Amino acid sequence: MLNTHPIGVFDSGFGGLTILKQIVKTLPTYDYIYLGDNARAPYGPKNFETVYLYTFEAVKWLFSQGCPLVILACNTASAKALRTIQQKDLINIGTNKRVLGVIRPTTEVIGEFTKTGEIGILGTKGTVDSNSYLIEISKSFPAINVFQQACPAWVPLVESGDFNNKESDILVKECIDRLLNMSPNIDTILLACTHYPLLMSKIKAQVPDNVHVVEQGDIVAQSLQHYLDRHEDMKMQISASHATTTIQFCTTGNAEEFASKATYFWGVPIEAKKVNLLSTDVLNS
Repeated sequence: MLNTHPIGVFDSGFGGLTILKQIVKTLPTYDYIYLGDNARAPYGPKNFETVYLYTFEAVKWLFSQGCPLVILACNTASAKALRTIQQKDLINIGTNKRVLGVIRPTTEVIGEFTKTGEIGILGTKGTVDSNSYLIEISKSFPAINVFQQACPAWVPLVESGDFNNKESDILVKECIDRLLNMSPNIDTILLACTHYPLLMSKIKAQVPDNVHVVEQGDIVAQSLQHYLDRHEDMKMQISASHATTTIQFCTTGNAEEFASKATYFWGVPIEAKKVNLLSTDVLNS
C-alpha cells in the first residue's frame, strides 16, 4: 500500500492508461493505483451482470488498497456497472468512498464540439447496446442527433499490440464507413472507448478533414479536477504528502506482458504486479 491515499483507476485492460496519463498530467501531486483486468478482458461482449460483478470486484480491491476514490476508466464498466455501484453498493461500503465514470463527464461537454448538431459514437458492443451515450447526451444537449457504431474488433486489436498493418486499416475503415453512412452531417466523432486513441492516426486517415475526432482523456481529467475542487472532503483524503507522484500498475493478467504492452499506452517503460481478485476477500464481502 502507498503512503498516502491514492486515487484508483480501473479498466478492463490497457485502455484506461490513456485516461490515467491525462489525469496525472492534470493532477500531478496525487498518488495512483491502476488496475487492469486483463485476465478477463474484453468487457465489451459480456452481459450486464458479468461486467457489474467483475467491475465491483475490482472496485472493492482498490478500496482495500486505500483508494477512497475510484475512476472507472472504462466505458463498458461505466455503462453497465457504475449506476448500480453508486446507488446500491456504496451505501453498504461507506459514505467516504466514491466511484466515478467516464460517460457523464464526456456527455456534459461533447455537444460543444459540433456545429451541425450531429455526433457519431464509436464504442464497444456493450457501450453501444447500453444506449448510455444516447440517454446522457439527450439530457445535456436534447437537440443533438447521435449515431452509434459498435467496433467489436478494435479492443482485441489494440490489446494485441499488433495493429500497424493493412488488416488493421481495413477493420478501422469498416467501422468508420458504417458510422458516416448513417448521416452526411456528422462533424464530430467521439471515441467512446479508452483503447481507441491508440488507433487515432488510422481513424483520422479515414475521416474527412471537417470531422473532429474527440478522445476522452483530457475531458475526464478536467472533470476530476473540478470534482475535487467541489468536494474538499475527498480532496483532503487523497492529498499527497510529498512532491513526487507514485503510480502503482497492477493487472489480473501476466505482469511482464502487461508491462511490455503498456508501453504503447504510457509512452515509457513501467513495472507491473499481478493481483488475484478472485482470492481477495475485501471488505468482508
